[in-house]
Amino acid sequence: MMEAKTKKRKVVVVGELNVDIILSGEDVVPQWNREKMINGFEVVLGSSSAITACALASLGLDVWFVSVVGDDDFGKLCLAELQRMGVNTDHVTSEPEMKTGVTLSFSTPSDRGLLTYPGSIPMLTPKYIPERLLHEACHLHFGSYYLQDSMRPHWNTLFERARAQGISTSFDTGWDVRNQWDREGIDLLLGQTDLFIPSEEEALHIYSSEKLSEVWEQLPSTPGIVAIKQGSKGASLRNLDGHIVSAAPYQVSPVDTTGAGDCFNAGIIYAFLHGYSGENLLRYANACGALSTLGVGGTGSLPTAEAVAHMQAEA
Repeated sequence: MMEAKTKKRKVVVVGELNVDIILSGEDVVPQWNREKMINGFEVVLGSSSAITACALASLGLDVWFVSVVGDDDFGKLCLAELQRMGVNTDHVTSEPEMKTGVTLSFSTPSDRGLLTYPGSIPMLTPKYIPERLLHEACHLHFGSYYLQDSMRPHWNTLFERARAQGISTSFDTGWDVRNQWDREGIDLLLGQTDLFIPSEEEALHIYSSEKLSEVWEQLPSTPGIVAIKQGSKGASLRNLDGHIVSAAPYQVSPVDTTGAGDCFNAGIIYAFLHGYSGENLLRYANACGALSTLGVGGTGSLPTAEAVAHMQAEA
């Protein structure tokens, strides 16, 4: 395994911020004109980008977050939680005229449903991203391609600039709440991406496919790795040489699946930066995703390098 690319370098995450209000239990589906009791209620840090950033910091990397929030209680909570989990927030801007985004998560042990008020989520623009920060970075990541509306026209330019400076890049799409599934923008961005990390369901929608084999056929030839999260089926990736490899999931008893995919993202970024490849890359990411499900919320059970090593040793 090669020497870590991250030595004395920053991982920069450019992304959305919001809080998650998580309602948990066996039956959390609301019904009109009826009151139901649930098992749990939490207000925690949300957003794909933020959860990935916290998991990367938990794994031991120097992580810097770039974002915008409202100057309100939820915005202060996002900042405080990022800082508590070791993520640098010097470049998170609080804007008085905005409200911080909020997601209601109806979570069961096997699945979840989400309702989101966007607020500040789509308001990040290139003006908030300091050029000097990129000069200090070894890797650049963002999540929620389909939610970060103001950044969508600018990702390709940002990634192109980053890779010209020797910075590796990655992104996750998240769900397209408008159900438009822009493929052209994704395919363009893949030309500047080292790690593309959608879920299977997202990939099927983007490429208008019924099964994963059709997605592999439609993906453009790009210089990067495409890793697809498959939940209880594990994960698969297309290597740089075009070969497809898969890895089975780790068997755990999940408490809450919120953020599992985002911790998978952190695991694959961490492993990629430390020289892992192929099935080993996927297995490290799968372990991070599995560990995430053992607590409530996306940051309730963050992976650590020690916990991943233990899980892999016990498998």
